[in-house]
Amino acid sequence: MSEIKKMTTVIITMLVLMVVPNLYAQILPRSTTAKKVNVLFIAVDDLRNQLGCYGDSVIITPNIDRLAKNGIVFNNAYCQQAVCGPSRASLLTGRRPDVTKVWDLETHFRKALPNAVTLPQYFKENGYQSLCVGKIYHDPAASQDSISWSAPEIMAVTGTVGHKYVLKKNSKAKGKAAAVECVNVPDSAYVDGMVCNAAIKVLREIKDKPFFLAVGFRRPHLPFTAPKKYWDYYKRDEIPMPKQPAPPQNVPEIALHNSTELRGYTDVPDEGPIPPDKIRQLRHGYYASVTYTDMQIGRLLDELNKQGLMDNTIIVLWSDHGYHLGELGLWCKSTNFESDTRIPLIISAPNIKNKGVYTDGIVESVDLYPTLAQLAGLSIPDELDGLSMVPLMEAPERPWKKAAFSQFPRPWMYKNLPRVMGYSVRTKDFRYTEWRNFKNGTIEFTELYRYQANGRLEEKNLAAMKQYDNIKITLKQLLDDGWQKALPVKNR
Repeated sequence: MSEIKKMTTVIITMLVLMVVPNLYAQILPRSTTAKKVNVLFIAVDDLRNQLGCYGDSVIITPNIDRLAKNGIVFNNAYCQQAVCGPSRASLLTGRRPDVTKVWDLETHFRKALPNAVTLPQYFKENGYQSLCVGKIYHDPAASQDSISWSAPEIMAVTGTVGHKYVLKKNSKAKGKAAAVECVNVPDSAYVDGMVCNAAIKVLREIKDKPFFLAVGFRRPHLPFTAPKKYWDYYKRDEIPMPKQPAPPQNVPEIALHNSTELRGYTDVPDEGPIPPDKIRQLRHGYYASVTYTDMQIGRLLDELNKQGLMDNTIIVLWSDHGYHLGELGLWCKSTNFESDTRIPLIISAPNIKNKGVYTDGIVESVDLYPTLAQLAGLSIPDELDGLSMVPLMEAPERPWKKAAFSQFPRPWMYKNLPRVMGYSVRTKDFRYTEWRNFKNGTIEFTELYRYQANGRLEEKNLAAMKQYDNIKITLKQLLDDGWQKALPVKNR
């Protein structure tokens, strides 16, 4: 009997060993039972939708355009707050600014969310090498988040990389120097060439293990410094001037600003009109900076292909916000207007069949976290404020969100709480904004803009016009109801 029992035990054990792996294969997330897809997460600072793949005929961006031909291009993607720190905190946590409590350039999101699991941290916890090269979080050392990464960040803080300039007269300046610099130097003389070199080195080292590689480029953020060859791609007299250089009619003063970020540079007037030749030079510098960064992106894509990783890597290109180049009389960012809140967003994924396809569905920066999780076969954390865009990527014309939600405070730059917060909702045709007292919620100013088919600039504030009262009521209700009510019906 004992021999029979032994044989029975052996047989049962063998059956269990054969069955258990199959049971786990059904129970465990797909990412643990199948080959993990990699993620190349490319951030470009201050990049607006002025790209070849978005229809611009002057800008030269062959590599971003190449990515667009292999992915989904989002025509209506919006950030949550159009300035670096708050926008990046929102995107990387998947939470909106009133949850992160990051409305300025100094507050860290972990003050309000000490236990938040960020996007790169989530991939790290799911077996990925999560690595950072360049600017992903806001630039200062105090804004970094080491727990997000598998290893120390590389070149995440400008001070650790080197100066922003090559010319001694600029590099010796204690603060800001010239807004532009054009010198005949190799790409690696400036920070983004160095970032690309470092990212390629990292890519070669991690190619055999699943990775989430975040690469952050600083240009076209001011100063507009790029090697001369990129300036030479353009003839200055062919650089277009701003389409609409005057502010919208009837705009409340609080919605505007004096372009302080630009005016701090030594070659730009502290106040008053900026001369036309300087405007054209600045725009030339922005174009050159974009093309310089585009070429670094091309080098990254080439290396990915060289390593045989292209068919198993999700590639996402995004910007933290848009940018004004003299439109509406504004420079840089920090408004709720279209040029600042609308961002370029392109996603290429191996498991999405649509390639070179555009979608007009309204999406937001907070949607990236759940989207990348789903594309990688990971479960989507419940606490996120965004919506996975995967269904939209699979059916680009399907009905999607009713609106995107952005906000901007006044004042905003430092830690003191804002006096007024501008809450803004963007639908297919309109933008409605309320400037609310931050303490008691009293509405101090309102804005309503209609976007025509021939452009996306704000022309006239329609908030006081009676013929728009019903639209204003509808949009106010949408703003008050919040982002959850703007989701597609089955996602509410």
